[in-house]
Amino acid sequence: MISIIAAVGKNNELGKGNDLVFHLKEDMKYFRETTAGHTVAMGRKTWESLPGKLKNRTNIVFSRHEVEGADESVSDIEAFAKKYQDTEEEIFIIGGGSIYAAFLPYAKNLYLTEVDASADADVFFPSFDKKNYDKTIIKKGSENGIDYTFAKYTIK
Repeated sequence: MISIIAAVGKNNELGKGNDLVFHLKEDMKYFRETTAGHTVAMGRKTWESLPGKLKNRTNIVFSRHEVEGADESVSDIEAFAKKYQDTEEEIFIIGGGSIYAAFLPYAKNLYLTEVDASADADVFFPSFDKKNYDKTIIKKGSENGIDYTFAKYTIK
């Protein structure tokens, strides 16, 4: 099954200048714990923004060319989505914005850290109709004066 994981601001902000707009320690910990032992798939720019390969995960990068250091490079997003949308294995899509948009129709779960703040951004999470999902609040917290909620949206 395909799941999406992201931290989004009040206006669906994700990133700017190939970096996250929100840097919350608890969100990073939640991301590591949630995706550990799973496959993570991302666009080339997201891959390039990382400090290195994500440990304890299979790293797949969507690119037209072979990506050095990745466990696998995939050029056909639609074929990948169709292959994994109904599997038992949970594959996490971790960015960026256009990759989230491409996978949103295939995702069964959206793990969103909903940050109660706005930020200057140039990449945004795609809009989706929350009425089509069941929402579960996993945890609420606050860090550096910023409130956030770990929420899981599951397609109905």
